[in-house]
Amino acid sequence: FLIVWDFIKYAKDHGIPVGPGRGSAAGSIVSYALKITDIDPMEHHLLFERFLNPERVSMPDIDIDFCYHRRGEVIEYVKEKYGEDKVAQIITFGTMAARAVIRDVGRVLSMNYGDVDKIAKMVPNQLGITLSKALSDSQELKSAMEESEEVKKLIDISLKLEGLPRHASTHAAGVVISKKAMDEYVPVQKNDDVTVTQFPMTTLEELGLLKIDFLGLRTLTVIEDAVKLVKESKGIDLDIDHVPLDDKKVYEMLSEANTLGIFQLESDGMRVLLRDMQPSGFEDVAAAVGLYRPGPMGSGATTSFVENKHNRDNIKYLHPALKPIMDETYGVLLYQEQAMMIAQSLAGFTLGQADILRKAMGKKQESVMNSQREAFLEGAAKNHVDRKTAEQIFEMIAHFAGYGFNKSHTAAYALIAYRTAYLKAHYPVEYMAAVITSFMDNTDKVAMYIKECRNMGIQILPPDINESGVDFKVSGNAIRFGLAAVKNVGQGAVQDIIAIREKEGKFTSFEDFCERAHKIVNKKMVESFIRCGAFDGLGLYRSQMMAVYEDILEKIQKNLKDQVEGQISFIDLFAEDEETAKIYETKIPEIPEFSKKELLQMEKDMIGLYVSGHPLEDYQNVYEKEVTRLSSDLKPDSNAFHSLRDGDTVTVAGVVTRVSKKLTRKGQNMAFVTVEDTDGEMEIVVFPELFLQNRELVDLDHIVIVEGTISLKEEEQASVIAKNIREAEMEYAPVYLFLTADLSEKEVQKLKDIFAKYRGKNGVILVDQSKAHYKLGSQYQVQLSYALKEELEAVLGKNKVLLEKKIS
Repeated sequence: FLIVWDFIKYAKDHGIPVGPGRGSAAGSIVSYALKITDIDPMEHHLLFERFLNPERVSMPDIDIDFCYHRRGEVIEYVKEKYGEDKVAQIITFGTMAARAVIRDVGRVLSMNYGDVDKIAKMVPNQLGITLSKALSDSQELKSAMEESEEVKKLIDISLKLEGLPRHASTHAAGVVISKKAMDEYVPVQKNDDVTVTQFPMTTLEELGLLKIDFLGLRTLTVIEDAVKLVKESKGIDLDIDHVPLDDKKVYEMLSEANTLGIFQLESDGMRVLLRDMQPSGFEDVAAAVGLYRPGPMGSGATTSFVENKHNRDNIKYLHPALKPIMDETYGVLLYQEQAMMIAQSLAGFTLGQADILRKAMGKKQESVMNSQREAFLEGAAKNHVDRKTAEQIFEMIAHFAGYGFNKSHTAAYALIAYRTAYLKAHYPVEYMAAVITSFMDNTDKVAMYIKECRNMGIQILPPDINESGVDFKVSGNAIRFGLAAVKNVGQGAVQDIIAIREKEGKFTSFEDFCERAHKIVNKKMVESFIRCGAFDGLGLYRSQMMAVYEDILEKIQKNLKDQVEGQISFIDLFAEDEETAKIYETKIPEIPEFSKKELLQMEKDMIGLYVSGHPLEDYQNVYEKEVTRLSSDLKPDSNAFHSLRDGDTVTVAGVVTRVSKKLTRKGQNMAFVTVEDTDGEMEIVVFPELFLQNRELVDLDHIVIVEGTISLKEEEQASVIAKNIREAEMEYAPVYLFLTADLSEKEVQKLKDIFAKYRGKNGVILVDQSKAHYKLGSQYQVQLSYALKEELEAVLGKNKVLLEKKIS
């Protein structure tokens, strides 16, 4: 207790976020009194005996969650406190699991990777699956082994090697502390400069060494970042540790299942549960965390909880003494602590004895359970509970033990969930900015949360060299992209650029940026900033900057070199003269901007997603008339996924972003094609005949409609087996420009420049004062967007531009 108290105190004193508790330690009032945990065990009916009791043989764990960025600082403190030689992290051995061993053996046997991968995927994707079980469960695998000598050899060798250690690595969280030097107890080694024990965790525990888990929890970092953003944007010092647990706005949001981005509550299935449950208090949030698991859902406990909450007349108790114990869960046995309290209340067990019963039931230890059963029935009889009722209650507890959850852990994690919900409900812009920042290196997650922001009415602004920070930041009621999210740009470089901006003022032009930041940036970095749109506010087209950036940087470097060598160029002698300065500057070519499609693709290449628009925006007709499934429907955590059946006919559409060609055994080309729609990515499998027919279509950046059938592989994302592929047709509605007077030559040129900037396939129709219509030539066709409308109205005036199509 004192060791843990000490390093938690260090973390809190140094502003390192610490979790409110996890596991059974949250049930200890000693933990709460020492501020190791933040949740009051008496208020939430948590039991110390679930953590520690006289009958317990093994040492209990106090596992701690820390900010995942700064967890290492706490470990370093522990090393300084107790000595570098007395603290080590713990080794863990990766073993050859069922699928992995097949792939390893196949590699050694020099088998075709595609064939081996296909065999490996025949092993059901279940936790703890073995090859022996896979052979009995998967007829496909069994048949493949019977039909091919090569596959039989592969499987036979794999069966012998399965389960053996494959490699050693460092345990994600475990740290061991010893009284004397660690190597006096156990052998140690170095893994990437980290001292680790050569014995795994189980052996260390048997030796009696103190093991503590220092866990990194991303959500703690998100909460801290959100609180900082609230301070920066609104000037509010929010004490997140003491927000009220009865906030009406939070429970309304949870009941509406608007929980994307909320800790533990964001999966589709959990959102269905919350919508059904309509949580009205903190205990309901804790229950949701415990209920959304296979055990309670499969046993009917989840359904009973929801039904009983909304109709209390349904609740029936086998004995009146059960009511005060099970009332908070509406007559449903959910927590391990409830089982212990029942054994104490009805059978006179001490809570220590009740914990033995709980553990025996959970581990299905038949001999212990039989002896405990008799003790339970005898104790119940002494408390005047008739034998039949006592037997029913014991059976109820035994059945429950298969899925019971540790309430101490549930309550502590529900507190984290509630705090994130509070932030999203009251400070949505700040909270979502913090969430997106934490997933900056995960494009799929960033795309998902940006879509959620748009659903919430929060605008996402693209990267801007003068406005963006390192991370995603709040800009009014919008979120501005962080510069560190741009490909090829390091966090250190961004910090240096921001330091220049803050010290010397904003960058006034593209050349000004290159001049002032040349010591920080290289050509690759500048190109990335151009392509993602970070310089769009500096007055040049991206096409112009791409044409001159290398020349500008080279001139700056040459000028610096001349200064170092003491040379003064001829031009520098006349640099004060205005006319000479113009010659010295790089000439910017008068060229049109890239097309909207090209600009969007640049954004996608540099920041992983489309920000200012999406290539599919002009294909709404396809989605309304033809598409039956989105990519999100094919993901295992979606509601729609569970209604999919192998072989279902579907129509999907999207942009081709990756094509992976494979040779079949007959030497023919087939392809695994990644197609992206507005919700994410999906895999399309194109077999040889169809691939041959559609080779030109199955290529990068093509927008295609795919008709096919669903292919399901256990809990993996579904893929689509293509039966037909065709190019998606866009609705090319015209843009009408209403003229109230004749245009000057200068205005005509401005319009031509705008048409060139937004090149596309939508026609332009001029309507003069007499209502006569003039359709312009194909060289002036445009891509419709609000930005186009705004620029045209700047020339023609407000309400003089009509887009004959809704732009999303």
